[in-house]
Amino acid sequence: MKVAAAMDSFKGSLTSREAGEIVRKAVQDAVPCADVTVCPIADGGEGTVDAFLYAKKREGKEVSREKITVTGPLGRTVTAEYGFVEEEKLAVIEMAQAAGLPLVLQEERNPENTTSFGVGEIILAALDKGCRKVILGLGGSATNDGGMGMLQALGVRFLDESGKECGMFGKDMMRMAAIDKSGMDPRLSDVSFLAACDVNNPLCGENGSSAVFGPQKGADAPMIKRMDEGLFRFAALAEKETGRKYSQLPGSGAAGGLGFAVFAFLHGEMESGIRLLTKMGGLEELFREADWVVTGEGSLDVQTSMGKGPAGIAELAGKCGCPTLAFTGNSRDCGEAASDLFDGIFSIVPGPCTLQEAMEKETARQNLYRSVYQVFRLLHRCSAYGSDPGIE
Repeated sequence: MKVAAAMDSFKGSLTSREAGEIVRKAVQDAVPCADVTVCPIADGGEGTVDAFLYAKKREGKEVSREKITVTGPLGRTVTAEYGFVEEEKLAVIEMAQAAGLPLVLQEERNPENTTSFGVGEIILAALDKGCRKVILGLGGSATNDGGMGMLQALGVRFLDESGKECGMFGKDMMRMAAIDKSGMDPRLSDVSFLAACDVNNPLCGENGSSAVFGPQKGADAPMIKRMDEGLFRFAALAEKETGRKYSQLPGSGAAGGLGFAVFAFLHGEMESGIRLLTKMGGLEELFREADWVVTGEGSLDVQTSMGKGPAGIAELAGKCGCPTLAFTGNSRDCGEAASDLFDGIFSIVPGPCTLQEAMEKETARQNLYRSVYQVFRLLHRCSAYGSDPGIE
């Protein structure tokens, strides 16, 4: 029996790799003869570096992890990590490593006071290492600065009406009156950028980054209005500077508008993170040989079918003729579109509990193990009664 464990992270509880290893142990405890391959996945958010480096290792490439100190979302220093593939001169960067929501305490969450400056510092470090291509994961941001902070780190100057440089935080967009790109790091012209993203929101408006994602970052209604006005101002100046309109492109509102900065200033492209990963990870070959694909994440909801990791895994597995089982903490709001993607959806929570209790790491570990073990124990027993669900 061959099983591919392609789990996304259970945010706040288990990383993608941790979830995959739990699945491996549960399946092999239930079916000792099982051959289980763990494939970490991510859709541009948490775990993107892990997933892409693992995929590159499957391709036989030499990979490394680079740790550096950068400016965090609140202006304080943090330790960040990015991946590097020497043979391809490829850097894999999670913007959340420098500007992610988990780096900001609940009581400090205010997107007017956060910056993406550290993301630019990671890019500079990758340039120093000789990178010529960047995969930039745009998930889990604490920011709503339109990528202004990142661009400042890369040498772009934002000036107010008096010609003074603006600050690097979200609130400083309202002071912006001019953009000077003359000091932009010249090495960037030789680097291609590919943003890995799972949202299609535009930069501004009712579906833009401020309105849709601002509340989870600590923004109230008046702040959302101010931030949207700031992004609109930024977009108008940038489009005047570049001669092109980028603010309505799908994904320009990703990561607090960082997608817009990638389009307008780094001439980058954007692709679904999970689709990008499945193209390069050798997953198609693996799924064609597998009897079962196991995937899942903390919550399967109506957004799952809109480019989330487990959906991409299920779609690829379906093309390969392999059934997919999904394990999740919550499937109540997954909707028909998401339900139709999987051959089985299993909630790992055994009974009533609070969200905080369910998200405790050891609890999540035990619940995931128990659920996967029981399902594969049943499949194993089915084979004993003459119904062979891919078990030899």
